[in-house]
Amino acid sequence: MTLKIEEISSISNGEHGNLFSVLGLHDITVRGKDKLVIRCFRPDAKSIRVLPDSGKPVELERVSDEGLFEYIFPRRKSRFSYKIEVKPYVGETYVIEDAYRFGPLVSDFDLQLWGEGNHHHAYKMMGAHTKTIDGVRGTHFVVSAPSASRVSVIGSFNNWDGRVHVMRKYIEQGIWEIFIPHVTEGDLYKFEVKSYVNNTPVKKSDPYGRLMEMRPGTASKVWNSSYKWNDQEWMKSRADRQHFEQPISIYEIHPGSWKRKVGEDPGFLSYRELADDLVPYVKEMGFTHIELMPIAEHPYDPSWGYQITGYFAPTSRFGNPDDLRYFIDKCHQENIGIIVDWVPAHFTKDEHGLRRFDGTALYEHEDPKQGEHKDWGTCIFNYGRTEVKNFLISNAIYWLEEFHIDGLRVDAVASMLYLDYSREEGDWIPNQYGGRENIEAINFLRRFNEVTHEYFPGVLTFAEESTSWQGVSQPTSSGGLGFDFKWNMGWMNDTLAYFEKDPLFRKYHQDQLSFSLIYAFSEQFILPLSHDEVVHMKQSLLSKMPGDDWQKFANLRLLYTYMFGHPGKKLLFMSNEFAQWEEWTESQSIDWHLLQWDTHKGIQNLVKDLNTLYKTERALYEVDTKWEGFQWIDISDADNCLLSFIRRGKTPDDFLVFILNFTPTTHNVYRFGVPKAGKYEVILNSDSSFYGGSNAGPTVVEGLEGGWHNQPCHINIPIPPLAGIVLKPKN
Repeated sequence: MTLKIEEISSISNGEHGNLFSVLGLHDITVRGKDKLVIRCFRPDAKSIRVLPDSGKPVELERVSDEGLFEYIFPRRKSRFSYKIEVKPYVGETYVIEDAYRFGPLVSDFDLQLWGEGNHHHAYKMMGAHTKTIDGVRGTHFVVSAPSASRVSVIGSFNNWDGRVHVMRKYIEQGIWEIFIPHVTEGDLYKFEVKSYVNNTPVKKSDPYGRLMEMRPGTASKVWNSSYKWNDQEWMKSRADRQHFEQPISIYEIHPGSWKRKVGEDPGFLSYRELADDLVPYVKEMGFTHIELMPIAEHPYDPSWGYQITGYFAPTSRFGNPDDLRYFIDKCHQENIGIIVDWVPAHFTKDEHGLRRFDGTALYEHEDPKQGEHKDWGTCIFNYGRTEVKNFLISNAIYWLEEFHIDGLRVDAVASMLYLDYSREEGDWIPNQYGGRENIEAINFLRRFNEVTHEYFPGVLTFAEESTSWQGVSQPTSSGGLGFDFKWNMGWMNDTLAYFEKDPLFRKYHQDQLSFSLIYAFSEQFILPLSHDEVVHMKQSLLSKMPGDDWQKFANLRLLYTYMFGHPGKKLLFMSNEFAQWEEWTESQSIDWHLLQWDTHKGIQNLVKDLNTLYKTERALYEVDTKWEGFQWIDISDADNCLLSFIRRGKTPDDFLVFILNFTPTTHNVYRFGVPKAGKYEVILNSDSSFYGGSNAGPTVVEGLEGGWHNQPCHINIPIPPLAGIVLKPKN
């Protein structure tokens, strides 16, 4: 026996934090003579033999009852390769490679980037990666846990015993690694982490794991992609398609409830089934993009994916990562872009997740005044930590690079920007200057946008930011946050508040419609009618509308017409396009059966035609972020609740006229100013019977000489009730 009793005991008890210094082959001195010793620890072994690549097998001596074995060789000139033959107490004898005969595999360059906080592709180093080392196939595991006293890989390959595969630690960087032969794709694993703070080991999922087992399971799964992409044409043209001078109309979906299989529980469509069903539907409806609510792994369905445990793992609810690649590939082949909700603001407290990963606040803040979202019961990332910067930036790069994602919509940006977000006085910690701005989060967001746009020109980033923070969609070089677009929450709130009012009282609130144009060009905006507007007792969009059923549908048609005329890119949540009555719930499919009714089918027809109009009329998107693309005709007739405006393209003759009537009153003749004389064609009327309306209103009107509404010419036109009409000059 060459080890002290105390060291043997620490191995047997799982307290030894550096088994690479003990197990495997080691030079030792015995009675002044150089020797070579080999040691193995296998708790399941009744006996162990070492099988050298050349030479005779040798039987190891049992050193401890718990499974430590060793054998002392005469001094040899060099080390040798070998295998281990294990005869277990139960089952057949098996032969394995020894994990402790392999040296360090993490490169100095990786360690340098990690230490700097600049490892933008950290996911290629961290996590579980199958490799062939010295002709041996296995999996290389790497994890960050600087405050841990021991980290082990546990799985079915070692009976989930944390004493068997203790990892090697890079002290300076706090990284642990081990190459375990024979572990392969599909094997389940976790990290068992023992810390100086808490002596009881905790079992953690891999923060960089690429696949997790289906909930309620929490283990990570070794995974390699074998997918071959077929979206080269889309990727080449993406930068030209995804631009603020191009139409962007987004269909937001929750993959688990867009459509479900009847009679099955939970009946989720797989990623591949979504490719076959959702993609043709979105193409037919004319949307340019699909936005997926968070698809990273999460334990709790009612969180909708916003409380994440597996940031690098597409949720296994709908298949494996290559199934998701197939779905995205199919979207691209149909010229549909994919945006994914990304959640760097907070993470769930589940025991197997990131919280207190190495016994300390590795990813979050230690002080709950900084590290806890009380509203959501989640932890806040500590954006100043090297580990967090590497983790989140590389996670963004991972989705864009590995899955060809076209855009990331960053959730809850306001909660990141302000230290006092949703906190009472005295329940938050000011920054070093005494202010409420989260400087580290601001720097992180800027860096995120710089890095993603540097690596992937043409990829878009979107901020769900609900305050008046300046420069959200301005370049970082001019002090902005660097996002491409900001969700226009002010427009959404004001517009819905106006539409919920009885038309009798709308004349007192005309400013709720006109106010958004005061700031419409201060940012590059998305106009969102998202999932947040149709949950938690807020009612569906249709149910929000006042009046009888006819008026409700007419109001909704008017809302959509106004939305598509207003400057800004467009976003509709699933079921809004056919006017679902009920609030959305993640636990069931949206109400597709409603399309048997003409009124709901009419709304769907309108949305389809609005998307077509939006994509074909350059005046609706070409000058979308500047005053030159918009001009009021009349906002003063509050008594009649009428609004009219012009949308312009880059050429003077490329314009559309929008006339909107927000009351159920029909105006037989009403005069509006227009830019020039000649015939005007009504290219869309939301009161058309094709959309479920009363079919009032003209198809063609004459533009006459004679100024009106500060325009050189005018038209006399009948105005249908609760309707929007769009006119285009005929050539």
